[in-house]
Amino acid sequence: MVNEQAVAYIQRPLVLNEGTSMPVARDRREPDAFMPGARLFIKASAAPSASSRDVTSGAFRGEEFLDDDGRLRYDVRDLTVSHDGERLLFAMHAPVTGDEVIEPTWNIWEYSLGSGSLRRLIASDTEADSAHDIAPAYLPDGSIVFSSTRQRASRAILLDEGKGMFAAQDENRRSPAFLLHVMTAEGDNIRQITFNQSHDLDPVVLDDGRILFSRWDNAGQTRDNGFNLYQINPDGTGLAYVFGRHSHDVDGSDLHYFRPIQTEDGRILIQARGLGNNDLTSFPSLVDISRFVEYNRTLDGGTGNALSPLVPGQSRDGSASLAGSFDSVMPLFDGSDRYLISWSPCRVREVVGGSSAGQPNLPCTESRLNSSGYEVAPPLFGLWQRNVSNNTQLPIAPAREGQQISEAVLMSSRPRPTYRPPEVDTGVLAEDARELVTEGLGIVHIRSVYDIDGVDSTDEGIAVMADPTETSADERPARFVRFEKPVSIPDPDVREVDNADFGISRAQGMREILGYVPVEPDGSARAAVPANVAFAISVVDARGRRISPRHQNWLQLRPGETLTCNGCHTANSDVPHGHYRADPAPANAGAMTSTVEFPGTSPSLWAEMGETMAETWSRHNEVRRLSPDVAFEDQWADPALTTPVPSYALRYADLETPLPVTASCQADWSAYCRSVIHYETHIHPLWSKERVFLDTDGVEQDYTCTGCHSGADQDGAVQVPAGSLDLTDGASPDEPRQFEAYRQLLATRFEQEVVDGVLVDRQVESGEYLRDEEGELILDDDGNMIPILERVPLPSVMSTAGALASEGFTNVFATGGIHEDFLTDAELRLVSEWLDLGAQYYNNPFDTPEN
Repeated sequence: MVNEQAVAYIQRPLVLNEGTSMPVARDRREPDAFMPGARLFIKASAAPSASSRDVTSGAFRGEEFLDDDGRLRYDVRDLTVSHDGERLLFAMHAPVTGDEVIEPTWNIWEYSLGSGSLRRLIASDTEADSAHDIAPAYLPDGSIVFSSTRQRASRAILLDEGKGMFAAQDENRRSPAFLLHVMTAEGDNIRQITFNQSHDLDPVVLDDGRILFSRWDNAGQTRDNGFNLYQINPDGTGLAYVFGRHSHDVDGSDLHYFRPIQTEDGRILIQARGLGNNDLTSFPSLVDISRFVEYNRTLDGGTGNALSPLVPGQSRDGSASLAGSFDSVMPLFDGSDRYLISWSPCRVREVVGGSSAGQPNLPCTESRLNSSGYEVAPPLFGLWQRNVSNNTQLPIAPAREGQQISEAVLMSSRPRPTYRPPEVDTGVLAEDARELVTEGLGIVHIRSVYDIDGVDSTDEGIAVMADPTETSADERPARFVRFEKPVSIPDPDVREVDNADFGISRAQGMREILGYVPVEPDGSARAAVPANVAFAISVVDARGRRISPRHQNWLQLRPGETLTCNGCHTANSDVPHGHYRADPAPANAGAMTSTVEFPGTSPSLWAEMGETMAETWSRHNEVRRLSPDVAFEDQWADPALTTPVPSYALRYADLETPLPVTASCQADWSAYCRSVIHYETHIHPLWSKERVFLDTDGVEQDYTCTGCHSGADQDGAVQVPAGSLDLTDGASPDEPRQFEAYRQLLATRFEQEVVDGVLVDRQVESGEYLRDEEGELILDDDGNMIPILERVPLPSVMSTAGALASEGFTNVFATGGIHEDFLTDAELRLVSEWLDLGAQYYNNPFDTPEN
């Protein structure tokens, strides 16, 4: 049966890698890649004999758009059809003409099937080419969601931070970060709705009006780094993980999840593929996201196989198979089990004289695929209609050598998804919530940090932990939640940042601190947090040291939005975390009665049924605001029942070295304030700060760090630094952009000794001896073997894994340690939070030395 609706598809030249027969493929981590030569065609119907017409080349007329062979050199991608089947959205990149004033970018275009008209949605050349816009999709109200480097809200916040308006690079610094935006059908009122630090791609509107998209989870370069499926509401609220975070290593295949499409039965058709596979092959699969959260795990924790291959027999790893290769796949949406597919048969060439060049293409057989006498030939992607129910295919547009046909869509009507109105409307919010919107804040509510994947992690239970008569505040391990923000890194044309500027490791990028909020006795926390920024959460102890694993997935809030989570997650757990439907039941059930205080607490803080302590506190007072200081006041203990724990504060203001906050933010902490810690500016001065104390006999003792940790004593004589650790000024010979003290604290250092008045690394015999090129021992003049000497390495004092992983530092300052009380509590807090962030050398790219 042939479908009579028109078919749109893209035809592009197949570009081969030099010296190989394999094609150059787009790396999905570089969405701005421009591969000229593509054209968009409309075919009258799916019949092979139906005529096709080029509908995009007419947009560019003039010799400046032609290559040396007289061909138009533009690019097209990301086709999507309107719900009435009459219009087609796509991204198109104009030819590069060498105009230094306005360089063309990816723009969103629309084609009308009825009128044959073609228009760019953003009419202004200046506005259109100020950023890359790709992957458009129609929303139910006629507006358009798309992926873009515009970063409208993010750039405005960068300006408020004093960094200027620039487009941030992704976390690998390969290209500008593409984030989701929404605009009207006229191309105006552009609004940013996601705030990832790497790419958010391929948005599609689900039947319920939510937007499903592919997100690059790239925070911290974790082992689960990859593209996964997320969803969000059109207004930017309700960001939630959906599928794939622990599903990249599937039977030895490296799979990532792109171009989701909801099929008529509600399942999601996805293109699973590697990040840069050079054969253009995807592994089209159907996933039931109503049942599965990972490829082998259901929402209720059961096991199964989520990836139902659309075509049996296709290899998951992109290797050649008799099933051939599949690029794009699109359902017909006509009630049948049929799909438009870009497909290439499997082909090989015989290797003759060590090369297959010039040999004829042959169909694959098992014996040829298993033989070293054949090599895989370039693909031949044509357009086909595949009936999955009976495993048959019909040709629609024939393949041509050296060409690729892909991204075919049927111009047919489909039911319009449900319209989802904005969830945050300042006109109906309560007055205090409207204030949060005005201040650019949302609310984060954690039910209990002691809830680890739905399990109460406390020894005697959250109820005992929450009762001040059973557990004093000093006995509670979790005391504060720290909110941390990634720092946007500009393009090198704006500011060139050297890898050394990140420090020993750039895995955590640069980070700032948004502030702290106390953890209530039951482990709950409720805080007003800056909106429209990516952020992560750390649970810290009374000294400001992180006790939770690093949070390696960025969260976000829209102004006025409330984000609630049950608790925390361990990296090696298979229990879904952050999924909108799969989180286990909360371990903290909240208050068991209404209008009665929590056991052992002040009767003035009476609770409502099911409330966490954080919710109760907010209702009686107001939602807690973030503070730059680690400050505690025992506000829950009832003095009639138990003695409250004394208050304390670890304040930046108590530092005698440069503060990591501005004076204005120290006076009034707002949504745009950040703690920014650099090694040279804020940490290194601690080592030379004068520390003179009176001993028990009233005699002054100088405990300045550099008094002992220096290569020279007070009289200038050469000495071995204490612990062979030199904390004085001076650039490292191994990395001149960093102080040697920094590298000795965090990298390997060596035992030292003074030889003939010179400080050198001590060397010992390694147990090996010098040998010549033939492996024969080399002897000295006395016939003795010559030992190979080696330096004696010492363990690092600090670790980029955090303060508690830096025992070499923290233990000497702990109670009973050899340096107890040498640093103040405020100074130790500063060092601890710097280590927790990743011990970066700089945490603001605009404070780095210019190259």
